[in-house]
Amino acid sequence: MTQALLMSSSRMGSLNYLEHAHEQIHRLLQHKKQEVLFIPYAAVSFSFDDFEKIVQPVFELLGYGLKSIHHFSDPIAAVKQAQAIAVGGGNTFALLKRLYDAQLVDLISRRVKQNELPYMGWSAGSNIATPSIRTTNDMPIVQPKSFSALNLVPFQINPHFISGKPVGHNGESREERLNEFLTINPNEELLALYEGSALLIEDDQGTILGDKHALWFRTPNQIDEIQANKSFALNMIKGVQ
Repeated sequence: MTQALLMSSSRMGSLNYLEHAHEQIHRLLQHKKQEVLFIPYAAVSFSFDDFEKIVQPVFELLGYGLKSIHHFSDPIAAVKQAQAIAVGGGNTFALLKRLYDAQLVDLISRRVKQNELPYMGWSAGSNIATPSIRTTNDMPIVQPKSFSALNLVPFQINPHFISGKPVGHNGESREERLNEFLTINPNEELLALYEGSALLIEDDQGTILGDKHALWFRTPNQIDEIQANKSFALNMIKGVQ
């Protein structure tokens, strides 16, 4: 029974880091005393130490321990012994490349799918929980060996979703870019999450957490809403066949 929490963002509005997500995190970790293994590999412009210093106090406030994987001499052993995993946001391409370089992609995927530990991620950490990173918003600043990711959920997700485009902006809107994905991949659909929202995965069921609905991109001409706090079957959204 896969247990995962895929958050759109680390912040919502003017709230502090993960402040909006306290109850979402408890929903996954269930107030059980445990140490979370933090993976900071998406950080690019600041250090892994600095990233840990941002995230650690949040988890300690909620009653959980947290230690970053970069303190372990053997990251594979760290994942094998982990009680729970949290993957922070940043650059999705850098994150996935570092996971492949450390030979952790298959291991994390297998342990989570076998219900050996819960998984949570936000932003880039949510992108890598999907079959591939094809619907990330990030610039490909490095090249992973593959776009294939953890495949904890069977369809693509687009976090940090924002509708429309600013006045004077002549590039594509987010809707237009996601519709390009659907046009090239007509047998797939995807889920877009507004900031502050999250997808909770409990085996084959999903629930949108937060105050906003999610958008179900079905075809370039059809976008439906999935209401918050109502369970739905994950296979309702078409993924990679």
